Amino acid sequence: MAMNYMLSEEEQMMVETARAVAVEKMKPMREHCDENEEFPRDIVKEFAQADLCGVYIPEEYGGIGKGIMGLVLVVEELCKIDGAIALSLAATALGTLPILIAGTEEQKKKYLPDIASGTKLAAFGLTEASAGSDATGMTTTAVRDGDYYILNGTKCFITNAGEAQTYTIFAKTNLARGARGISCFILEKGAVGFEFGKKEKKMGIRASSTRDLIFRNCKVHKDQLLGKEGHGLMIAQATLDTSRPGVAAQALGIAAGALEEAVAYARKRVQFGQAIASFQGIQHMLADMATEVEAARALLYATARMIDAGTEKRTSKESAMAKLFCSEVAMKVTTNAVQIFGGYGYCREYPVEKMMRDAKITTLYEGTSQIQKNEIALNLIKESVAKAK
Repeated sequence: MAMNYMLSEEEQMMVETARAVAVEKMKPMREHCDENEEFPRDIVKEFAQADLCGVYIPEEYGGIGKGIMGLVLVVEELCKIDGAIALSLAATALGTLPILIAGTEEQKKKYLPDIASGTKLAAFGLTEASAGSDATGMTTTAVRDGDYYILNGTKCFITNAGEAQTYTIFAKTNLARGARGISCFILEKGAVGFEFGKKEKKMGIRASSTRDLIFRNCKVHKDQLLGKEGHGLMIAQATLDTSRPGVAAQALGIAAGALEEAVAYARKRVQFGQAIASFQGIQHMLADMATEVEAARALLYATARMIDAGTEKRTSKESAMAKLFCSEVAMKVTTNAVQIFGGYGYCREYPVEKMMRDAKITTLYEGTSQIQKNEIALNLIKESVAKAK
């Protein structure tokens, strides 16, 4: 039982709705989707029918208008059952945020309602083979040609690739300006010259589609530019400030789900004539796991509320803290859950080995744990310098 975070009645209803979808629709399919690496299209339709797809999108564009906190609550609850299936929703939010942040009114009206209704999914195209942690090293280009830009290059490890209909893509429009020469575009699936690479075979989150995005003289109209030329890096940074809590929520949900499984198993698993939950060693493990999960939840919720309040220009430090802490907790908790299950925890018959596999990616994408630490330290130093002036 989590602490009481004074959720509003509407927020509590969202949590309950997400829990019902997770238990009734996702749980029966999680083993199948993982084993067969199958994208959960039917369950995505269930998300849409339950009005979960637009929880973070403003009401004027067809959403529920509950901001990042709404997204965090839904993603956490879904990920208690399956972090991979839920990723279709969380990754769509990542691909949508640049439109929310930098889109014109016309762009928002064109794209957001379909995403809010669950009719369309979105994806975020930033990472390249030689530009992961260093996004400024990207080589994808967008050259202006009259009313169009011509895109060439390849993005890799893109979540929802091939399944999404709307893509926010970052490319260099001015090679000479370096980081200030990056721009952001909205692309649609089916555009001429826009192709997908092979589907990656992964350790975890196997129900999620991860593929390359390939651009070969892909024409993009100037109206698809997000913000202004050269503002791409700022859009990417602002996006990650608001999207990293979504990854943190995924990690938290996986950890909380693993904790639930471990407690239930410890109560029924008998050794030496008694339930292993009665052994102090197991109790201490469960106590540590529960404390870490609750601490992660408190940090994440506070960060989400801070973002939604809009009182700070940037929330880079807080978002990085939430993402770092929640993802590391997810690895610790899922690893200990496998330990509590013993040999059974290593077998696919039980869900904790999958939770452990799924948890690992949360320490890697949208910035590794090491990059989060860099971000936190850099902001601490900036704050100290500002105070000293």
